[in-house]
Amino acid sequence: MEAGAGLVAGSHNRNELVVIHGHEESKPLKNLDGQVCEICGDEVGLTVDGDLFVACNECGFPVCRPCYEYERREGSQLCPQCKTRYKRLKGSPRVEGDDDEEDIDDLEHEFNIEDEQNKHKYMAEAMLHGKMSYGRGPEDDDNAQFPSVIAGGRSRPVSGEFPISSYGHGEMPSSLHKRVHPYPISEPGSERWDEKKEGGWKERMDDWKLQQGNLGPEPDDINDPDMAMIDEARQPLSRKVPIASSKINPYRMVIVARLAILAFFLRYRILNPVHDAFGLWLTSIICEIWFAFSWILDQFPKWFPIDRETYLDRLSLRYEREGEPNMLSPVDVFVSTVDPMKEPPLVTGNTVLSILAMDYPVDKISCYVSDDGASMLTFESLSETAEFARKWVPFCKKFSIEPRAPEMYFTLKIDYLKDKVQPTFVKERRAMKREYEEFKVRINALVAKAAKVPPEGWIMQDGTPWPGNNTKDHPGMIQVFLGHSGGLDADGNELPRLVYVSREKRPGFQHHKKAGAMNALVRVSGVLTNAPFMLNLDCDHYINNSKAVREAMCFLMDPQIGRKVCYVQFPQRFDGIDTNDRYANRNTVFFDINMKGLDGIQGPVYVGTGCVFRRQALYGYEPPKGPKRPKMVSCDCCPCFGRRKKLPKYSKHSANGDAADLQGMDDDKELLMSKMNFEKKFGQSAIFVTSTLMEQGGVPPSSSPAALLKEAIHVISCGYEDKTEWGTELGWIYGSITEDILTGFKMHCRGWRSIYCMPKRPAFKGSAPINLSDRLNQVLRWALGSVEIFFSHHSPVWYGYKGGKLKWLERFAYVNTTIYPFTSLPLLAYCTLPAICLLTDKFIMPAISTFASLFFIALFMSIFATGILELRWSGVSIEEWWRNEQFWVIGGVSAHLFAVVQGLLKVLAGIDTNFTVTSKASDDEDFGELYAFKWTTLLIPPTTILIINLVGVVAGISDAINNGYQAWGPLFGKLFFAFWVILHLYPFLKGLMGRQNRTPTIVVIWSVLLASIFSLLWVRIDPFVLKTKGPDTKKCGINC
Repeated sequence: MEAGAGLVAGSHNRNELVVIHGHEESKPLKNLDGQVCEICGDEVGLTVDGDLFVACNECGFPVCRPCYEYERREGSQLCPQCKTRYKRLKGSPRVEGDDDEEDIDDLEHEFNIEDEQNKHKYMAEAMLHGKMSYGRGPEDDDNAQFPSVIAGGRSRPVSGEFPISSYGHGEMPSSLHKRVHPYPISEPGSERWDEKKEGGWKERMDDWKLQQGNLGPEPDDINDPDMAMIDEARQPLSRKVPIASSKINPYRMVIVARLAILAFFLRYRILNPVHDAFGLWLTSIICEIWFAFSWILDQFPKWFPIDRETYLDRLSLRYEREGEPNMLSPVDVFVSTVDPMKEPPLVTGNTVLSILAMDYPVDKISCYVSDDGASMLTFESLSETAEFARKWVPFCKKFSIEPRAPEMYFTLKIDYLKDKVQPTFVKERRAMKREYEEFKVRINALVAKAAKVPPEGWIMQDGTPWPGNNTKDHPGMIQVFLGHSGGLDADGNELPRLVYVSREKRPGFQHHKKAGAMNALVRVSGVLTNAPFMLNLDCDHYINNSKAVREAMCFLMDPQIGRKVCYVQFPQRFDGIDTNDRYANRNTVFFDINMKGLDGIQGPVYVGTGCVFRRQALYGYEPPKGPKRPKMVSCDCCPCFGRRKKLPKYSKHSANGDAADLQGMDDDKELLMSKMNFEKKFGQSAIFVTSTLMEQGGVPPSSSPAALLKEAIHVISCGYEDKTEWGTELGWIYGSITEDILTGFKMHCRGWRSIYCMPKRPAFKGSAPINLSDRLNQVLRWALGSVEIFFSHHSPVWYGYKGGKLKWLERFAYVNTTIYPFTSLPLLAYCTLPAICLLTDKFIMPAISTFASLFFIALFMSIFATGILELRWSGVSIEEWWRNEQFWVIGGVSAHLFAVVQGLLKVLAGIDTNFTVTSKASDDEDFGELYAFKWTTLLIPPTTILIINLVGVVAGISDAINNGYQAWGPLFGKLFFAFWVILHLYPFLKGLMGRQNRTPTIVVIWSVLLASIFSLLWVRIDPFVLKTKGPDTKKCGINC
C-alpha cells in the first residue's frame, strides 16, 4: 500500500478497475547500476544472490556493505540521504532496535521459538491458502504476473485477478464466481498439533512454577536495579476510583426515601379525586404516574457511579521498552463526512491533522476518511491536508503542542510560551502559523471553486473525469495519500497512513447512510491494515488530548480487564458554545452523571463518536470466557447438597476464544469453521475473512499492495453485504438513524462490557449547534432514532433476554433511551393544565389538610435533596443542572413530540416526514448564530404553551382582584404551577424573541406581565367614577 500510487476506482460487479495518477506521482528510485559507495569510494558490490547491494530501499543511496554494517553497528543507523532507519538485510547481524524477523539465519531458529502473535497470524494464513480459494474464473497465464494473495509452499495464485498491466487501459475481462468453503487444516492427533500443544504445555508449566516459587528468578535478578521498574510495569494499567461513601451513601438513602414518598404521594392523589374537575384530575394522575415510572428508569442506573484512573507510565514501561520493538497495538481511525458544503473541508482537515500528529507510534496509526458524498472537493482538500501534514506533524511532536488541530491551537487565548524552553520555538511557530494561513487560503480557494459545478462535471488534473460526478451512481474509490512508502515528513521521518475511501453507490441498492459507510470502512481497514482496535470520530471532532488513544489502551490492553472490553467511550466536549449554555449543548448532566453511573454496571452506551472499539467485538464475537468455579462441590451422595452443574462442551458463538491460551483459541477457531458459513457472515472475500481470524491484527505478510487494493475495492462494492450478517449482527447495526445506540446495545447483549474514560484534559472536542432551531432539529433526529429502536426487532424492552448477559440496570438505561420521547405526551398535557385551571377556576387537587400537605413538602424536599447530592458527587454545577432541566421541558414539548408523531407515521403508515429549517436572520458577531431566528414547525407547541400560560396568569390575577381577598388563597397554587412552566420555557422565549435591540428579554416579559396586571387593577379601582351607595339587591330584590 504505497502513498501516491494514484486513485484506485472500480466496481467489483462490473469488473472495472482503474488507477488514476492525477495528483501525486511516486518518486522512482535512482539507477544504481555501476555506482560506488558515497562514503568510502569503493564499489557497492553484490549480494549473495548476485544482485546489486542496496542498503536503503527508500531512496537507493549507494552505500557498500562494510559501511552499511558499520553505520548500523556503531553509527546512527540512519541513511545519510533520506534519514530513514536502515532495515536489517539478509545475512546481516542483528543490532539493537531491529524488528523480530523470521529469517533463516536467525539465532532463534536454533530453538524453534515462535511468538504467540505470529502463531495466530500463521494459523490464519494457513486457513486461507490451505483450504480456501477465492476467485471468479479459471486460472490462466494472463494473471501469472499478478502476485498471489498468500505465498507459501502450498499457496496457489488467486484466480480471476486483474492484471496490473490493464490498470487504467481498458476494461477488465469478466469471469464467473466460484467459492470453496473453508474447513480445519489440522486435527488433534496430527504431528503439527502435538508439537504446538506440547510447546504450549511446557510454557504454561514454567509460568505456573514461577508463580508457585519453584522456578524463581536468578540470584543476579534480585539485585538488579531495573527490577523496580519491571515490577512497576507489571502493575495494572488502570483502576476504579469509587465515589466517597460520605457522598454516595446519603445519595442512595435519599433515592430510597424519595421512592417511598412518591408511593405515598401517588396513593393520596389516587384516593382523593376532584369530583368537580374529574377530567383534569384524571389527566394529572396519568401524567404523574408516567413521570414516576420515567424517573425510576433514569435514576436507578445511577446507583453505582465510579471514576477511573489510568497509568500511562506503566503502559510505556510494559509495551515500549527501550531497545525493543514497540508492542503497542495498532489503531485504525475512522473519520466520516458526507457533504463538504455542510461539513467544511477545513474542519475535516483539522480533525485529520490532529489524528496524524497524536502521540502514538506512527507505524501503528492509520487514518481512513470516508467521503460518502463522493465529492472532489473533499478529495482535493485531503490531498492539501496530506501535504501540510508533512510540516505540521514534526512541529507538534518537536514542541509537544496541545491541541494538535492547528485552527484551535492558533486561536487559543492563552500564553503559548508556557513551559516552552527551546529558543527556536517562537521563530518556528511564526513560520508554521504562516504556513497554516497559506493552507487555509488554498482550502478556501477549493471551496470557492466548488460552489459552481461545471456543466461537463469535474475534471481531475490529468484530464480524467472525476469518477464521483454522479453522487448516486459511481464506482468505489480509494486513494492512499500517506503511507509507509513515500509518507515522510519535512524532517525525513515516517508519517501515519492516510487513506481516502468513497464506497460504491448504484441506483436500486440500500446504502444505510452513516452506518453503511462505517461498515465499509471496517472492511477496507480489515483488508489494508487490520488493526485490532478502531477509533471513530465525526469530521468535526478533533483530538484535543494527543494521548487519548493511550488512555484507551490502558483499558483495552490491560491483561486483567481488557479481554472483555468491547469499547472505551470518551465524553463529548464542545467548543464555540455561549457562556451561559442557553440550550444545554454541553449536556454535562448526561456525560458526567448518567454515564458514570452506567460505568459501574456494564459500561456506558455508545454515543456515536469519540469511541475506541475492539474489532473482534464489532465482528459479532462473544467475549472470552474464563474458567468458572463450580458453585458447590459434593460427592452427590447427600440430597442436602446440590449437584455440580455440568459445563457445556462449547458455545456456539464464542469463536474468538482466550487470546492468552493458544490451545483454547485453536479449539474455538476450528469450532467456528465447522459451525459457521463464512460467506454468509462476512461476505465473499477470502482476504477479509482471513483478517477476521487474526485477533492481534495485521495482514498476511506475503500479500501484495496491488492485491490488497483490489480486494479493498471489492469489499466496498454496493452488493457486497447482500445475504450477509452486516448490519444485523456485524458492525454498525441498521434500522435506526441513531445506529450508535443499537450497535452498543448488541455488544452488551453478547456479554461485553464497556469503559468510560474521562481524562483530565478532554480527549476530543467538537462543535454543537447553538441556534435554537438547529438545536431542536438535532434533538429531533436523536429522539426519532429512539422511537425507531422502540418499534424495531432490537428494542431493549423485549430483545436480549436469552442468555441473561445484559444486566438489569443496564437494560433499564437502554429502555429509558428508547421511551424518553414518549414522555412528551404527558409533559405537554401537564404544561397545559395550569392555564386551564386558571381560566376555568378549577384545580387538579382538592383542598388539602395540614397532614396531606406534608406529602407535598416531603416530595419537593426529596427532589431538591436528590439533585443537590447528585451534583455533590458528580461535580456538575447547579447552573448546568438547571439548564438541563429547562431544555428537558423545551425539547419535550417540541422535538420529542414531533419525533413520536413522525415515528408513528413511519412505522404504522410508512410515511416519512422531513422538517426543514429556513434561515431568517444572521449576525456576524461572536455567537451571532445564537440570536439568528430560523422558523420551523418545532416552535409551534412551546410557543402555544407559553402564550396560554401567560394569558392564564393574567386572567387568574384579574379574577382574584374582582372577587376580593378570599380568592387569593386558592390562586397561589395555580400561579406556582403556571410559573413553573414559564420558568422552564424561559430560554425558549429568549431564543424566540432574538436580540430585541439588545433589550434584556426578562425586561420585556415582566413589562408585558406587570402592565397587564396594573391595567386590570386600574380598571377595578376606577378612581374617576364616583361610588354611590344603594340598596343591596341580594337581600331585598330588584324591586326593593
